[in-house]
Amino acid sequence: MSTELQGRTAIVTGASKGIGLAIAQALAGAGATVVAGSRTTTEELDTLVKEGPVTWVPVDLAEPGAAEHLVAAAGGRVDILVNNVGAAPARTGGFLSVTDEDWRRTVDLNLLTAVRVTRAALPVMLAAGDGSVVTVASVNATLPDPLVIDYSAGKAALVAFSKALSKEVGPKGIRVNTVSPGPVETELWLGGGGVAETVSAAAGITPDDVVAQVSGATVTGRFSQPSEVAELVLFLAGDRARNITGSDLVIDGGFIPTR
Repeated sequence: MSTELQGRTAIVTGASKGIGLAIAQALAGAGATVVAGSRTTTEELDTLVKEGPVTWVPVDLAEPGAAEHLVAAAGGRVDILVNNVGAAPARTGGFLSVTDEDWRRTVDLNLLTAVRVTRAALPVMLAAGDGSVVTVASVNATLPDPLVIDYSAGKAALVAFSKALSKEVGPKGIRVNTVSPGPVETELWLGGGGVAETVSAAAGITPDDVVAQVSGATVTGRFSQPSEVAELVLFLAGDRARNITGSDLVIDGGFIPTR
């Protein structure tokens, strides 16, 4: 266990599993006190709460006042905010199958939850004159895919929002960055009803076939691990990245050939 973030308080959204859980583990392992927000808990998150300086806050960030409730649970100090909530529904029926309600739900989850939690946490950071906001975006922000057309649009907006905010609050001591993973070994991709299963059903192939095709499109030949994404977030959250702001750091195994 390192002491890189000793004495600091971090909020992580979508912290019950996958990338969010790995981020909470990494921050706690570096000495931070972590407020983990999610709608439901998991056995892994319960274990983390028992073992480390981690508090679980049950919260649905689509609900009014939820962002403020989560920030209040940090007890008046927020050094690090990690916006991680998101989902990528596969639109196998094409653009015309995506309804207004689908668009609203996707944009709310992938963009507006981060906007709301950042808005709630920012006054605390500004009062301290220091802070780091790290938001989990996606390679689909710059590699739009019709299979996730609304998700791609939401993540592109998320990166643009973060870059714009970084210019406003950078002179006040707040750093704002995004991390854009490519395919990651999480339930979003590999779980029941995930991207691989949904795409395979529509294409008449197996989920393993989908995973093999996507893995083959990377230079490294594999998906990223949640822990690898978490290490990148940890770097941006800490003092090693004191002069990095307004950046979008990609971890995709070479999935995007040029940037």
